[in-house]
Amino acid sequence: MGEGWFRTRTIEAGITLVTEPHVDAYFSANIFLVRGRDADLVVDTGMGIVPLRPILDLTPGKPVVAVATHIHLDHVGALHEFADRAGPAWSAGHFATMPDEKTYAHEFRALAEPVSRLPHAGWRKQDYALAPAPLTRALGEGDRIDIGGRSFAVLHLPGHAPDQIGLLDEADGLLFSGDAIYDDELLDDLPDSDPAAYRETMRRILDLPVRLGLGGHGPAFDGPRMRAIANAYRER
Repeated sequence: MGEGWFRTRTIEAGITLVTEPHVDAYFSANIFLVRGRDADLVVDTGMGIVPLRPILDLTPGKPVVAVATHIHLDHVGALHEFADRAGPAWSAGHFATMPDEKTYAHEFRALAEPVSRLPHAGWRKQDYALAPAPLTRALGEGDRIDIGGRSFAVLHLPGHAPDQIGLLDEADGLLFSGDAIYDDELLDDLPDSDPAAYRETMRRILDLPVRLGLGGHGPAFDGPRMRAIANAYRER
């Protein structure tokens, strides 16, 4: 099922990008696999239209933790495939039911052509639904995720969504920013968006020691590009 649905490429040693190129561009989000010494980390899990875990090059028996940067549908679709599921404390109670008003799954079903090819025979957009994925760990500001050789600080970065978090490896300057900042059109007009909070998040981002930023959409960016994006938003 879904052969050729995903596309993968190496960002740098130990980091793989997975995308869903046949999903409408608005909902096609980045998925990252990060290899650690003691565990592997999956940051965001896409739409859940086709099973994600089987296409990841995971080491049998090695622990893997999946983190949702926020509860919007394009970041949580395959979260249920993982036993160790972490996500924002601010929306923790909703992961067990994945309601449309929090995930916006209804907006995907409403598209005229949500996919450019069918993932399998008989697939219908009106049947699209997110599988419940109760969190096994609720993440708040200042928490850490340690996978051995890499340790990430959890940052609360609201604005696009109230529950948005990022993961920062301060030692390496690696930031997984979800939809807090990425090199594409930023969205701050969703029902749960808060432009004032977004401006404060951008002010905070300016001071982060980032070498490489990997966002929920768009290409990777470096520190100077990140600050240019943040400043452009603040100057709107």
